[in-house]
Amino acid sequence: MLVQFLLIIISKILVTVTVSSSAFHMESDSGPVKSSTPVVSFLERVQDAAFNIYGTRVDPKTYVDMPLKFDLRVTQEAFDKLVEGKVSVSAEEFTRFTESYLESAGDDMERLEAEDYVEEPRGFLANVEHSEVREWALKVHSLWNSLTRRVRVKVNSETQLHTLLPLPEPFLIPGSRFRELYYWDSYWVIRGLLVSKMYKTATAIVTNLVSLVDEYGFAPNGARAYYTNRSQPPLLSAMIYEIYSSTGDTQLVKRCLPALQKEYKFWNSGIHKVTVQDAQGCTHTLNRYYAMWNKPRPEAFVKDKAYASKLLNASEKQHFYRELASAAESGWDFSTRWMRDPSDLTTLATTSVIPVDLNAFLLGMERNIALFAEVTGDYNAAKHFLKLSDARKKAMNSVLWNEDMKQWLDYWLTDSTCEETQVWEARHQNRNVFASNFIPLWMEPFYTDTSLVGRVVESLKSSGLLRVAGVATSLTNSGQQWDFPNGWAPIQHMLVEGLLKSGLEEGRLLAEEIAVRWITTNYKAYNRTGVMHEKIDVEHYGKFGGGGLYAPQTGFGWSNGVVLAFLEEFGWPRDRNIDY
Repeated sequence: MLVQFLLIIISKILVTVTVSSSAFHMESDSGPVKSSTPVVSFLERVQDAAFNIYGTRVDPKTYVDMPLKFDLRVTQEAFDKLVEGKVSVSAEEFTRFTESYLESAGDDMERLEAEDYVEEPRGFLANVEHSEVREWALKVHSLWNSLTRRVRVKVNSETQLHTLLPLPEPFLIPGSRFRELYYWDSYWVIRGLLVSKMYKTATAIVTNLVSLVDEYGFAPNGARAYYTNRSQPPLLSAMIYEIYSSTGDTQLVKRCLPALQKEYKFWNSGIHKVTVQDAQGCTHTLNRYYAMWNKPRPEAFVKDKAYASKLLNASEKQHFYRELASAAESGWDFSTRWMRDPSDLTTLATTSVIPVDLNAFLLGMERNIALFAEVTGDYNAAKHFLKLSDARKKAMNSVLWNEDMKQWLDYWLTDSTCEETQVWEARHQNRNVFASNFIPLWMEPFYTDTSLVGRVVESLKSSGLLRVAGVATSLTNSGQQWDFPNGWAPIQHMLVEGLLKSGLEEGRLLAEEIAVRWITTNYKAYNRTGVMHEKIDVEHYGKFGGGGLYAPQTGFGWSNGVVLAFLEEFGWPRDRNIDY
């Protein structure tokens, strides 16, 4: 009865969001904060023309990644002449134009071999005793070279011809259509690079991300101009922590700390911050995803417009475009987790959700900044950020924890706007089961609570998410790629590492079970296809995932990193079967 009473009280929590005048203006959908660059706007027109010719065979992103060969004015005049007075352009005419005036997507970068790459690093995966698994692991390790890129020098002086953002150091792309540096992908790439003893390459990635924070005030979704309207799950501090833990590089910490504090301010002011006042009058601060954009995403321009075409007016469409971009900011693009109606993408309501995982990531950022401040001798800052992390832990336990389910749950909000203050009444916790419900276990304040961990482990075991080939993202088979039956490398890694860090024997046993399943299915998929995959169908060993708005991708940065991290942690005995 007491639990039921508490749940009733929690369900009546009132949420008040106070925003500045400029942020309120943005909520009114009067326009995006980040303007599209002229070259992006032009390439959207090219993408539109390609879609009219080739239909759904077009990958929209290809066209906004194409560098211009000539000045934008010259290129636009040629394109205007091509389409002037025509209902449609022939494939032959369009091809002649693109070949004459545009470079191929990816031509703004050059491949190179990483400076610190060696074929078999000293001490590499010493506990992988199975010869076939070791041979495969070395192939995965070698993929770092195929994914290493550097921005061509001309991009720095000809920014008006490119959507690619200049970067000072080499970096790794995820693979396939993702031909630029990505934010949260880079954490798991770095985890793999550290297994491969490629410390310099890992540090270069961080240097690039810090340069983007210095330029924009946050780390964009990816290193393209059209990604500067949103960020991604904030894991830069976690990347620095892992490199520092491996190398003891205090100079890296000193260089990066100001950028981390700047990024923290981005996430904890204005549109991303939510102030929660509960029924007892206690206030808590939590955060949400909120993209600075209310137009079709340039990398999916034609598809976003097609989905929005069923909406009745411009205001509804602008709201939908913001929700699309905000879901992309979450990394979970797309999932029923953000949808009011699981069958209708236009019901995305990402900005009306207080997400479990985002707040866990920010708690981790607070604790990392506290550690880095202490390393650099700024003890007042260290104390301040520890206090912030304690407050966030309390908020997560008060608002997101569900004792009945023994999981943390996203909180849904309903909104009504009143002048410059937006007052929301909390609707309910989202009681659907998602893998994100267990992500707080990755963070120290939670995995060190052994009583809590024990309850969460039992909840995870009975959740239905544990499948034959890994952990499913959700239990809803919606056709969206961040739903069942897909499993994603980052999810497996965060859960496994949280379980391990708990120190509980039952936690370690479950962690190893998940890792063995994940290694096995990736091994089998690689042997069948010759590539590493972006996502996995966790219902079948060796089957890669599908669904979503683009074809399954290969390469693949974070998949490589998680496999190597798991093999380093658990090894692979000679007598353990690998070919199910």
